[in-house]
Amino acid sequence: MSERHDITAVSGGRVREYLSEMGPSWVAGAIAAGPASMASLLTAGASYDYALLWVVVLSAVAGALSQYLAMRLGLLTERGVVGVVEDHLGEWWAWLLVVDVVLAAGVAQLVIMKTVASVSATITGTPAWVWGVVWALVLALGLAGRGYRLLELVAKLLVAGVVLAFAASLLVVPVDPGAAAAGLVPTLPANSALVAAGILGGAVHVTLITMHSYTMRARDWTREDYGLATFDVGVSMLGAFGVYSVAIFLVAASVLTDPSLGTVGAAQALGPLVGANAQWLFLLGLGGAAVSTLGGNTIVPPFVLADKLGWETDVSDARYRGLLAAVALLSAPGAFVGGAVLGQLVLVLALGTVGTPFAIAVVLYLLNSDAVPESNSAAANLGGIALLVVTGALAANFVREQLSGGFAPLAGAVLVFAVLVALATLGLLVQYARDRPTSGDAA
Repeated sequence: MSERHDITAVSGGRVREYLSEMGPSWVAGAIAAGPASMASLLTAGASYDYALLWVVVLSAVAGALSQYLAMRLGLLTERGVVGVVEDHLGEWWAWLLVVDVVLAAGVAQLVIMKTVASVSATITGTPAWVWGVVWALVLALGLAGRGYRLLELVAKLLVAGVVLAFAASLLVVPVDPGAAAAGLVPTLPANSALVAAGILGGAVHVTLITMHSYTMRARDWTREDYGLATFDVGVSMLGAFGVYSVAIFLVAASVLTDPSLGTVGAAQALGPLVGANAQWLFLLGLGGAAVSTLGGNTIVPPFVLADKLGWETDVSDARYRGLLAAVALLSAPGAFVGGAVLGQLVLVLALGTVGTPFAIAVVLYLLNSDAVPESNSAAANLGGIALLVVTGALAANFVREQLSGGFAPLAGAVLVFAVLVALATLGLLVQYARDRPTSGDAA
């Protein structure tokens, strides 16, 4: 090929055009900027003041890098990731990736619906279970009827609104600039490793990595759109998601002192502390984030399942449309789930993070194989390996935390899943070492 597709493909003279055309990475950003990430950020700020600000900034960088690698694979193959895996690794590997994604996204869907219903009930006074049914019907009718483009439009509007709401809340919250600056210096306070892992785990997640090839296909992006796609990742993950994360963290570090409040509780606590304006800005931001996350997460299982079954991954295929409606409607029971939402959000991050190293390993393997016309640069590979190491450590921490209470059924299920995914990841690395290409243009 005449030019190598790398991050330098972004052309400064085309920024205005890119701003009007970007979109797929905003759907991934809508999922990342959700209740689980918010719970980790609130816990970090309320527990350790500004000390973990550097982790918050790092999470945006890591999220952008993982999206960039997924984007690169999707554009260079111009196919969905599951189909590429089946062709180049085999059917067993493809099914394992599908199970990994469906399990992580399915559990998340129920907890996210619970958060959406709770926020809606807090704002309106209508019972949460009613909102669970309403939102499930809205999802089914909207997504199955209008498809991806409606979701992308809503995601861009909601994420932009959420970022503005949380950024505006900083204007009415007394942030300590000196302490915040000190928090940019890497340090881990005692007992903060798991919280830091949760922050990073919300930005680098198996669902975000696998969905990207399908959202780009929905926009008919090809290799010729490499610069646009790179710009899309940068503005969405580094820009919007970064501002979202930093704003929530700074609010929590500045005024909250109870790390057990949870997302809705934190919003309600701001009223007595710093006034109703901050409370309502935060609550509206939470509501927008939860709704956009719910919509984005809904499309992930249908994408991978339809691809594995050989169906089209858009609403022109009635089978895909049926899958989409089914996932939307099956999210309604989330509003009826009892228990503390913080613990459930930790479980969501645990399952997702346990499955993430395998997804990263798959993407790296394929980007350095004959599945793509040009292999990764050395810099992209180093970044991917760093992500693999970090997410592997996060997964180990989450599994250890789940098992700390003994071998309950839930902890045992997480352990079995973690062992299976770890063995698969190790097997993939061994297979790559054995079958590594001897030619190519890897830098």
